[in-house]
Amino acid sequence: MNKRAKILDAMRNNPRDWHIDDLLVVARQFNIECRNNGGSHHVFSFTKVEMDVTVPAHRPIKPVYIRQFLLLVNIVKELKK
Repeated sequence: MNKRAKILDAMRNNPRDWHIDDLLVVARQFNIECRNNGGSHHVFSFTKVEMDVTVPAHRPIKPVYIRQFLLLVNIVKELKK
């Protein structure tokens, strides 16, 4: 199991106390785009999905944002099958 898969499994098991860098690692694995125009938020999106996930980059990231991000990842995984 690679680092990205371990991070994703750990996020599913415990959505608390994650850094934005961890989300960026997982996003790169699934080709999820991340926009940050110098502000305090990152916006994750995928071309074939209408849903965008906005995550404040403050640490710790609240579990609600991790769950939304995981939902986006799950949708992207289904599209790639």
